Amino acid sequence: MYVKIYIYHIKIDKIEEYLSIQEKAGGIYGRYIDSQTTYLRSSEDRTKWMEITKYRSEEEYNKRIELINNDKEIKDLFKSFQSVLLESKSEIIEENFTELMNNSTL
Repeated sequence: MYVKIYIYHIKIDKIEEYLSIQEKAGGIYGRYIDSQTTYLRSSEDRTKWMEITKYRSEEEYNKRIELINNDKEIKDLFKSFQSVLLESKSEIIEENFTELMNNSTL
């Protein structure tokens, strides 16, 4: 599996708006590609979030992401997303991984 991880900081008073944006974005992504996303909030810094999305393969992701990024709704949602980022920590960290093993026991 191909895994994208994003780390960013959300304003405390914008969490509901952030979750709404992510729900809408997930619906749009679902029109183009199969994926599974998990959102984690840091226990130590309540503004810090990690987003982990799994895709079947890097090739499938690369084929579909251009279509997703050209979607007008996604562009609008990204602008909304940028508005909920904490100004003093507005950087979005993006990393790519390959899942080699999943030992899920839940």
